Amino acid sequence: MKFLSLASLGMIVPLLMATAVIMLRMRTAKKPVSTRKIILPPLFMSTGFIMFHFPETLTPIPYDIIAFGLGMLLSVPLILTSSFEIVGQDVYLRRSKIFFVVLLGLLLIRTIMKVWIGDTFTPMQTAGLFFILAFGMILPWRVAMLYMYRRFYKNRIE
Repeated sequence: MKFLSLASLGMIVPLLMATAVIMLRMRTAKKPVSTRKIILPPLFMSTGFIMFHFPETLTPIPYDIIAFGLGMLLSVPLILTSSFEIVGQDVYLRRSKIFFVVLLGLLLIRTIMKVWIGDTFTPMQTAGLFFILAFGMILPWRVAMLYMYRRFYKNRIE
């Protein structure tokens, strides 16, 4: 008996992952920020590029560039909603109510894109493109966070 189709799973799994990310972001917002905590997520995520050793995930380079560029564009709201504050002796990422709205909006955009391009690529190619898009979002966001954190920390010391 088959309960879920591949298309259904292609929608449900990202929703579950997005829920996990939002819960994780809520938990990490309760812990102090450090340079290491800002740098490590994109480094850990970069291991996902191993998937492109499998021919099933390959797409034409222009599509990869577009996915990365779109990810960079979608990182702008994340950058704009990220700021720091001092609590006691530690620096924390300031909780922003709009941050979660931005994450939900990005999830909605991703879901619409998935439906729109769903039949154009194989599931493996779609996964590869969305990985590139996600990396295109997290890399500039974390680089901007690192820059803001260092500037904030430097001003705090002076």
